[in-house]
Amino acid sequence: MVGRTTAAYINANVAAFHLEDQVVTKRCGHLKNKELVSEDEFISRIRAASTTRQNLGRDIIIIARTDALASHGYEVAFSRLKKAVEAGADVAFLEGVRSKEEARRVCKDMRGLGVPCLYNCVPGGVSPVLSVDEARECGFKVVITPTLALGAVYEAVGKAYKGLFERGDTKGNEVPVRDLFESCGLSQAVEFDVKAGGKLYENGI
Repeated sequence: MVGRTTAAYINANVAAFHLEDQVVTKRCGHLKNKELVSEDEFISRIRAASTTRQNLGRDIIIIARTDALASHGYEVAFSRLKKAVEAGADVAFLEGVRSKEEARRVCKDMRGLGVPCLYNCVPGGVSPVLSVDEARECGFKVVITPTLALGAVYEAVGKAYKGLFERGDTKGNEVPVRDLFESCGLSQAVEFDVKAGGKLYENGI
């Protein structure tokens, strides 16, 4: 399964992807009571991805993620990351880092192996919210902010509908519908249709 997924990502020109050690029915890394697969199974996932990459002769960045910190402690989590790197992972991702001190520790330990670390910045989670500069100071080379866009949408939609419920109108939240269509590629769609000899837009849009 991991081999097929890796091949599909490579063929789709994906630059990088995570492989983790949770069971298939996983939880967010910032929730409690996560279930992990054995270390051997985790490493076999990394090895499958690395082998597929080698067989195809094409590149993709393999990011090894472990959620072992919360339930098994730092030493077990680091052991999993170290073995994942030995199996072919390119980047280490220790999920659920609980402090700047712990962040610096994993970056230092992985740097000793010549491997960069990724930081998962999740406001309201178990990890401190670090700026790019703070993450860089800790030693991280990659920072992801997986809830940033969703949080912005959540607040904006909540504000818009609150106004509708309270005032009965949408004033202050009106975006012209054509602007929305353009953001989805309307002009490109028209250009493509014309070049292909289509008639979809010949009477205008």
